[in-house]
Amino acid sequence: MGSAQSVPPEMRALAERTGFTSEQIEQLHRRFKQLSHNRKTIRKEDFDTIPDLEFNPIRARIVHAFFDKRNLRKAPAGLAEEINFEDFLTIMSYFRPIEMDMDEERLESFRKEKLKFLFHMYDADYDGIITLQEYKNVLDELMSGNPHLEKESLRAIAEGAMLEAASACMARTGPDEVYEGITFEDFLKVWKGIDIETKMHVRFLTMEAIAHCY
Repeated sequence: MGSAQSVPPEMRALAERTGFTSEQIEQLHRRFKQLSHNRKTIRKEDFDTIPDLEFNPIRARIVHAFFDKRNLRKAPAGLAEEINFEDFLTIMSYFRPIEMDMDEERLESFRKEKLKFLFHMYDADYDGIITLQEYKNVLDELMSGNPHLEKESLRAIAEGAMLEAASACMARTGPDEVYEGITFEDFLKVWKGIDIETKMHVRFLTMEAIAHCY
């Protein structure tokens, strides 16, 4: 892609929206070309070449998130068949590490963007609510990566985690209201105090951290 001056105006505008430097864009462009085999777009099967994802218990959800139109900021629901480099850059911006000069307002916005990405991984039916079944599905997938956990132990851990998540959200439910699931505001409460800002990041050349975004 050349120097920062050679980056097209539209790409510079995207860089401003995503917060990447021109050097990072160049690195990501090289990675994109590697994944796409020099095509202009990437499809889901292209992620099969990332070794770190091969044994990840939520591999399918991570790949799915790259094509989720909510994360691409294109629509409130649905999946894209393929993504171009600008789309790829948009998704990778969710993994961007924090900057030392961020003030509290920017840091909070940055954190919410990352958590919104994770929320969409749970909210499989695009309705803006994580049902307890959706929550359990993700936990089951995560726990399945531990061969030492028996089925009953896995179920007990998953149910305990779901109860903890629900209890954090039930306080706002009135006596005559039915608890339907976890909204994004509830999700923020569940993740309060968890250092998502540093855990959910990416190493630009290898994308190793994609395997750890849960």
